[in-house]
Amino acid sequence: MAEIPSPATEVNVRAVLLKGALALSLGLGVWLPPRPENLTAEGHRLLALLIAVVVLWVSEAVPIGVTALAAGAGLILFNIQSSEAAWAPFASPAVMFVLMIIMFGVVLTEVGLANRVIYQLIRFAGIRVKRLSLILAIGCGVSSSIFHDATITVILVFAFVPVFTSMGMRPGMGHKLPMFFFLLIPLASSAGGFGTLLGGGRNPLALQILQDFSQGTIKIGFLEYILIQFPISVIASFATWAVLWALFRPKEEELVGIKMSDPGPMSRKELGVLIVFMATFIVWFLGDLTGWHYSVPAALALLGFCAPGWVSFRTICDKFPWESWIVFGAGVSLGVAMLDSGAGLYLGEAFLPVLDELPTFSAYYGMSLFGSILSSAMSNSAAVALMLPITLPMAELMNMSPESVALLAPQTTSFIMLVVGCPPTIIAYSAGYFNQKDFTKVAVPWCLILLLVCVLSVMVYWPLIGFTS
Repeated sequence: MAEIPSPATEVNVRAVLLKGALALSLGLGVWLPPRPENLTAEGHRLLALLIAVVVLWVSEAVPIGVTALAAGAGLILFNIQSSEAAWAPFASPAVMFVLMIIMFGVVLTEVGLANRVIYQLIRFAGIRVKRLSLILAIGCGVSSSIFHDATITVILVFAFVPVFTSMGMRPGMGHKLPMFFFLLIPLASSAGGFGTLLGGGRNPLALQILQDFSQGTIKIGFLEYILIQFPISVIASFATWAVLWALFRPKEEELVGIKMSDPGPMSRKELGVLIVFMATFIVWFLGDLTGWHYSVPAALALLGFCAPGWVSFRTICDKFPWESWIVFGAGVSLGVAMLDSGAGLYLGEAFLPVLDELPTFSAYYGMSLFGSILSSAMSNSAAVALMLPITLPMAELMNMSPESVALLAPQTTSFIMLVVGCPPTIIAYSAGYFNQKDFTKVAVPWCLILLLVCVLSVMVYWPLIGFTS
């Protein structure tokens, strides 16, 4: 696995001070004005802390891992959360799952399976950048609707690292070609994750909230959900490629100079790791029967990788991008604080009523943008859990379909504007080929355009299949 390049020893102190001053000023600008009556004191302080942390993350004034730890400490320092509540999310099930999924990437690289995956992909798609990237984007989207988007991302990210290394394009060198691919993989994977109920926790959660809201009168089954969502997920995957190709098209037309030789027959350790990997997928699919959290099979898989000696745990730890994992933990911690402090509810109550009496398109887009903003600062499941209890009653008051509002939420929370927004982007960031600035420059327009694509798709496609929109 490629390691994140170490920062330069000489730091531009003036730039650091300016960025720090900007973050502090914006934080104070939120905190100093009088607190709104429907916002708690803890929520007020959290919003001030959050804006400062986001500025530091995007500007990378200091290493983002340091900012992440400072965010956890800030929750305690400003009496927003107790010390236990602030640090517990860093070891939450979702964060530990991401830790183990990234470890899978190290394992796949170490035993040679990542090279085998990329060899077969290039053999099928060729080395022309346009064709390869288009097939890759749609493949990421479709497979992420069946498997977890983090799993698809970790396989492909670590498969592509040796490709660009063999071309002399190493992390931190600023080459546009690898940056394009390492942005495309997580964004396309996230864009396709809402296609089936297997693609992510936000999907069944939205249905459960809808069913509870309707007191059991509205039920959407597994296959019906696929009919409603899967075609739009494919459109979103293609649109992701189109947006990135328009915004960030690399100058290279082919992957020139790659050294990809036939890997030959599978070695014993490759076969062993592959069997454990496939068994883990099967156990994930049987989650409803076993009742196991998805982190349990992941932990058992690592046991299966390491116990026979196919890869050493010391090697995994040595090559693990700890900074990226800490940043994801901070994002989850801040998301939990938004729920606990009432800051998220305040934002919803302040923003969503603005959509009242607007045309259907504008109302859908506004709700979608709100979900995307929430998802950028917390997990998409948490964003769905926060927004739907607010938007569903609004839908009834505005004579909108609750079913449409509920099923739009898993789509729009798939599009994020910050690296910390979802596991796939954290995994891709860990490869070291792009920084937060690079990501934000692409992710913000991508997010706004994909929201438009999904809203239009919903308003055109759902009526065609008899689903109310």
